[in-house]
Amino acid sequence: MERRGPAGPQSLDFTVENVEQALHQLYYDPNIENKNLAQKWLMQAQVSPQAWHFSWLLLNLDKVPEIQYFGASALHIKISRYWNDIPADQYESLKSQLFSQITRFASGSKIVLTRLCVALASLALSMMPDAWPCAVADMVRMFQAEDSNVDGQARCLALLELLTVLPEEFQTSRLPQYRKGQVRSVLAQECGSVFPLLEQLLQQQDSPGFIKQKVLKCFSSWVQLEIPLMDCENLIQAAFTSLQDPELFDTAVEAIVNAISQPDAQRYVNTLLKLIPPVLGLQEQLRQAVQGGDMETSHGICRIAVALGENHSRALLDQVQHWQSFLALVNMIMFCTGIPGHYPVNETTSSLTLTFWYTLQDDILSFEPDKQAVYQQVYRPVYFQLVDVLLHKAQFPSDEEYGFWSSDEKEQFRIYRVDISDTLMYVYEMLGAELLSSLYDKLGRLLTSTDQPSSWQHTEALLYGFQSIAETIDVNYSDVVPGLIGLIPRISISNVQLADTVMFTIGALSEWLADHPVMINNVLPLVLQALGNPELSISSVSTLKKICRECKYDLPPYAANIVAVSQDVLMKQIHKTSQCMWLMQALGFLLSALQVEEILKNLHSLITPYIQQLEKLADETPNPSNKLAIIHILGLLSNLFTTLDISHHDDDHESTEVKKLPVPQGPNPVVVVLQQVFQLIQKVLSKWLNDAQVVESVCAIFEKSVKTLLDDFAPMVPQLCEMLGQMYSTIPQASALDLTRQLVHIFAHEPAHFPPIKALFLLVTSVTLTLFQQGPRDHPDIVDSFMQLLAQALKRKPDLFLCSSLDVQAVFQCGVLSLKFPEALTVKASCGFFTELLPRCGEVPPVGQVVHENGKLLLQAVLEGIGGQASRSLMDHFAEILFALSKHCFSCLSVWMKAAMQQEGFPSARLSPEQKDTFSQQILRERVNKRRVKEMVKEFTLLCRGLHGTEYTADY
Repeated sequence: MERRGPAGPQSLDFTVENVEQALHQLYYDPNIENKNLAQKWLMQAQVSPQAWHFSWLLLNLDKVPEIQYFGASALHIKISRYWNDIPADQYESLKSQLFSQITRFASGSKIVLTRLCVALASLALSMMPDAWPCAVADMVRMFQAEDSNVDGQARCLALLELLTVLPEEFQTSRLPQYRKGQVRSVLAQECGSVFPLLEQLLQQQDSPGFIKQKVLKCFSSWVQLEIPLMDCENLIQAAFTSLQDPELFDTAVEAIVNAISQPDAQRYVNTLLKLIPPVLGLQEQLRQAVQGGDMETSHGICRIAVALGENHSRALLDQVQHWQSFLALVNMIMFCTGIPGHYPVNETTSSLTLTFWYTLQDDILSFEPDKQAVYQQVYRPVYFQLVDVLLHKAQFPSDEEYGFWSSDEKEQFRIYRVDISDTLMYVYEMLGAELLSSLYDKLGRLLTSTDQPSSWQHTEALLYGFQSIAETIDVNYSDVVPGLIGLIPRISISNVQLADTVMFTIGALSEWLADHPVMINNVLPLVLQALGNPELSISSVSTLKKICRECKYDLPPYAANIVAVSQDVLMKQIHKTSQCMWLMQALGFLLSALQVEEILKNLHSLITPYIQQLEKLADETPNPSNKLAIIHILGLLSNLFTTLDISHHDDDHESTEVKKLPVPQGPNPVVVVLQQVFQLIQKVLSKWLNDAQVVESVCAIFEKSVKTLLDDFAPMVPQLCEMLGQMYSTIPQASALDLTRQLVHIFAHEPAHFPPIKALFLLVTSVTLTLFQQGPRDHPDIVDSFMQLLAQALKRKPDLFLCSSLDVQAVFQCGVLSLKFPEALTVKASCGFFTELLPRCGEVPPVGQVVHENGKLLLQAVLEGIGGQASRSLMDHFAEILFALSKHCFSCLSVWMKAAMQQEGFPSARLSPEQKDTFSQQILRERVNKRRVKEMVKEFTLLCRGLHGTEYTADY
């Protein structure tokens, strides 16, 4: 006969036997479904009233540790989560039972002992201070008492475990906020019972290593309760001594770092000053560790130095009479920054120090001018040294060594260099133009020196420093940039990393080149040459794009060359898809500054090969490979048209006023090209109408063109509307709706161009309403885009809702249905639609009538969402609808709200009639402050979900 698993029927009793059977099933049954059932049943068992009974029985010494552990865990859950269920007269017996179990397990299973200690810790936190005034002292006394059954060492370890988990349990406890503060201060006072014991155990010669390790862990746990730093002084000094013992090193580091890093520690300046000498005393141990390649020791000592410097630089800088000892600490951290070896292969320490240099600089620059001047005098040389150290650390290893690095190590090194770049950029604030001069002088000496050939790594690092600063700081007024631009062509580029950095440096200087166009010819040939190298794909293409964007009015003399080189690399397919797209954007910027005839000539030579390819693809039977080719070509056209803007909508008026060309008359070149390829695009569409990606790529061409050209796109509107209508009628796609929305947005107030858009709007609305009748659940993207289109129409052209052919009631009902979708983005779009619709009740009669007749359904859907049907992240959007209803349909809302709230268990069975009534009154009273309505809705949804007052609401 088949054995019945305990997790089968949910009604199975929570007995010891059934729990043991379920645990066996959880640990040993190979069937994952049975395991999941067992786990679910066991979770119910843990919170059941019977847990008080079976937990103790599961702790019998004849049970296996897995079963004992479950018993101890169940006790902890009952105590920590269901404290209010325990009668006060049972506190003492529960306490003594736990003490006796901990004593029994002192020599037993460690995982069970820890769980029992956590349970007793939870009990202590709930009882103190009133029901158990001296909990910690009692614990110490209990375990120090002689017990013939348990040896002293085991008792000592059990006590240390209990004292270690107590602060940890406090940090994760579910105590209410007012109790947390109360208990924290009691625990901080009770450290007087703990610290002398810890000091004694650390100082005893005969204390075994594992006891000392436990002591340090215990201290580490207690300091996080914000114990005054001066009370920790003796133990911190003892931890410093423990650093000499390799067995205790890691635990001692953790304890010292935790103690020093407490936010409250900066109040105890005298104690902090006393800590500087022992930290400086670690320098010899640090040097030996570095020499011996002991990365763990050097890492640990660095953590201690950085913890002291980073957390307390302001407090220590303020102690002017101790400036030399703090400077010594700064120099020790500098040694850690410049630790020999390449990150992350030979060392992992230097990265820990970077934030310290930000903090120190911020603190120095925050002083009043006189004091700041004094500190600048001391620390400017330190920061110049830091720049040298960072650039040395940023250097690539030899090609041979780098070849052995794994891809993960190379990626970590890349991120490390980005961190160094950010630090250099920050340091510029302190050192200013002198920093650029220093870098330029070093680079100049390096490139012109005939004594010894420099390594490419050294040159690359100096350029990288320049690039880091030029990328974010305005270097237009720097007197060294012309010299740098002059030096760049002298660099012997023998290596991909160096070539990349040369490219990115030129890109970072593109704004400067726009102000100094005479220098463009110094660097442009380098960029065009690099375009042909696939290894320099990202750097060369992004640099060309920056130059074309910033310097376009100065590029006409070079345009033919740029186009020819770009065309060549595009045809040879040297670059990946995304770089091809960037290159097309670069060419769009470039062509924007040419005369219309020149633009058309260049466009013809640039696009013709792709048009021919597209014509060929359009005749082929659809398959995956030609689909990718079609999407690629459409993408190239989209990206070209994104930036090709002869009307200069995106120009910065100040910088380009002088150079701006007259706006040409006649058709826009983009429109000319689009009209030429329109029939071909229609032909492609006819074969690929079923494919959302191809349709999306076609729509993207027009959408990007519309965004760039704005009114200039007008000649294309009629034929595009006709094509969109045919597309959408055949197979509805979200991208077609998004493009329609763009057209409504731009041409809403253009009487000459709006009729075809109006016809398109009515057509797509009619088709979408039919889709809703057939069942829209499979098309959340279409519903999302449709709601956004309706909202845009209401915002830009509410008259559309006056059309007799528009079924406003059906549109309204679709909106209500969309509010119940599980996809958050779709619900958000639907809320946006109603937020635009409701204010139009007065000015658009059909809207007013539909809201009056159907508004009750909308309120019902909104309250269902707030009641728990929708994600909590959407509550602000539902609140916007309630606010709009209150503001624009007040008299109806009061009637609808009353009727809705009278429904039994609506919008949640957890609500009392009083809570529902309070919410209704709040909403109806607030017609001015939208923020208040949002707060009310957030509060109400928590009540509906049973989360009010729980830890889940902390970040809400």
